[in-house]
Amino acid sequence: MEGVVGWRSFVAVGDSFTEGLNDAYPDGGFRGWADLVATRLAVEAGPEFRYANLAIRGRLFPRVVDEQVPAALAMQPDLISFAAGGNDMLRRSFDPDDLIARFNEVVGRLRAGGADVVLFRFADVMARLPGQRLVAPRVQVLNQAVGDTAERHGAILVDLYEDDTYLNPMMWSTDRLHLSSAGHRRVAAQVLTALGVSCADEWLLVPERPLPKPWLAARTDDLRWATHHLAPWLTRRLTGRSSGDTVTAKRPALTPLTD
Repeated sequence: MEGVVGWRSFVAVGDSFTEGLNDAYPDGGFRGWADLVATRLAVEAGPEFRYANLAIRGRLFPRVVDEQVPAALAMQPDLISFAAGGNDMLRRSFDPDDLIARFNEVVGRLRAGGADVVLFRFADVMARLPGQRLVAPRVQVLNQAVGDTAERHGAILVDLYEDDTYLNPMMWSTDRLHLSSAGHRRVAAQVLTALGVSCADEWLLVPERPLPKPWLAARTDDLRWATHHLAPWLTRRLTGRSSGDTVTAKRPALTPLTD
């Protein structure tokens, strides 16, 4: 089915990365790389192209699999993107062997349904976050498994980890965890390149890397980040809540982009 002509429907599955945080539309909703990819694929496919985005911020791997994967399969799309596990890696209960086994099984199910499947090796988001010594090895393990799974099942691999551009802080939003608008545009360009579809050159443009700040100014930024982003995240972990508890999928059904 692979090829521009064959992709007349696209379902995006995952968490905040795929929902589009923090690439805001003027109305306050989130766009993100998946919406950008869908817009470009719609140009190629024409008015019959349909798109659904089931991703919800904060979702752990089991809920993505249990809630979104069956819905995606039921839609019988030509193309599915699957990106999950990032939130799990930040939990103390993370079990890499279990997640890797389930990841392989899920991708097998998605491919068996007849869709082309896009997978991602995660970018190195931990360079500017605490807990790097704990989480970075988990990222490497999961990324290796993603690559192996993509090869095993004939999925389309988008390798963000090998792109040093994502070490530029301008590719990330102020929460240091989610992509900026520039980051989402670059991911969209890399997905489209992997699909063999052209995109706007400016999607690959990289903002100029900011100059290092003096020590005191950098520590002030760190304190501001900890107050506005780290502390609320820790509070949600301690109270068993998620940022996506009251959020629903922004495009729960396959519909034309004009809907």
